[in-house]
Amino acid sequence: MNSTPLAEVLDGQHAADVRKAARALLKQPLLLAHGRYADEFRLVRRHASELREWFDRNTGWSLQTDAEAARLRKIPGVLSDPTHPAREATRAAAPFTRRRYVLLCLALAALERGEAQIALGRLADQVVLDAADPHLARAGIQFTLDRRDERLDLAAVVRLLLSLGVLRRVAGDEEAYVSGAGDVLYDVERRVLAGLLAARRGPSTVHAGTLDERLAELIAETALDSDELRFRAMRRSLTRRLLDGPVLYYDELTDAELGYLTRQRGFLTARITELTGLVPEVRAEGIAMVDPDDDLTDVRMPEQGTHGHITLLLAEHLAAAGGPVATDRLAFRVRELAAEHGGFWAKSAREPGMEAELVEQAVARLAALGLVSRTAHGVAPRPALARYAVGETVVLEPGTARMPAQRKASKP
Repeated sequence: MNSTPLAEVLDGQHAADVRKAARALLKQPLLLAHGRYADEFRLVRRHASELREWFDRNTGWSLQTDAEAARLRKIPGVLSDPTHPAREATRAAAPFTRRRYVLLCLALAALERGEAQIALGRLADQVVLDAADPHLARAGIQFTLDRRDERLDLAAVVRLLLSLGVLRRVAGDEEAYVSGAGDVLYDVERRVLAGLLAARRGPSTVHAGTLDERLAELIAETALDSDELRFRAMRRSLTRRLLDGPVLYYDELTDAELGYLTRQRGFLTARITELTGLVPEVRAEGIAMVDPDDDLTDVRMPEQGTHGHITLLLAEHLAAAGGPVATDRLAFRVRELAAEHGGFWAKSAREPGMEAELVEQAVARLAALGLVSRTAHGVAPRPALARYAVGETVVLEPGTARMPAQRKASKP
């Protein structure tokens, strides 16, 4: 009777554990020693040396671990991508507004200067003082806590920090603070706070003019004055985009990047598959690293529920359009779809005037998945959307064997 050698079994278990730890970091780059990700944290810490070496070599991301937290400092593959905003730590998961982003930065600055415990009221007072900075005033940012919506914004920021583990609630409730009926006390997890910023240099050392220039300087590598360093930078950039983005389109690359990817595609994708289990889907227009477990994504397609159904139907419509479609035409299409499928939708989605909001939600999801882009002429389908284009209907005679449903796909 054949038996698998013990060394082979142990190697397989080790590889499975490293893969599970890597996937945990990609899904949740900040893991705490306590809470829902405690098991994943322990696994990451056990294999920290191996993971640190892989991420540094292949992506330029640094991994820091201690007894309290594991932090993978992920630098985005594309700095200008606005499709994955910070979101409320609630079921609604509404994206952060400009003011909430500013409040988040001010709150972090106040916590960095503060003590090991802080009350929400005291944090709010400090944020109000910092928000009075003339530079913020000239940028149109005002925050006085005089209005309920301002307190709601601060509460949303605090809940995000709670979900990240920067704060731990000791007593009280944010709703009571918003209504003016009470305060909240928090412990400040200083190690988590210190590791929150993912950048290669301190923001205070950046003096560029535009936002794009400032973002580029925050993550700029050392001078690339040799072919070896330039190739390393391209390898890291392409691997980041393959890992972190839904689709890597060839037309978004420079000539040098495309040439490097053409030569090294097999090596790059094999390394990613070995670590994460993601499988490359290579097409004429680009590459997508597909997750067979459907777990490493923050946006799913298709998804259950009314919004998921509308998104899928609009994806089919856009894929068949062959070019940009104006948003008002998409709204008209939603009205047509409501007449046909509205019986399966939530009541609110069938109300007159909801079409524009439903279109915006669907387009935002499709854009986040790299399936469409917004243009001056409307919403334009990208090549990967072709998989959602339904082929022509085939009517079969009675007794004829059924064929499986077909969907068009981009050219191999």
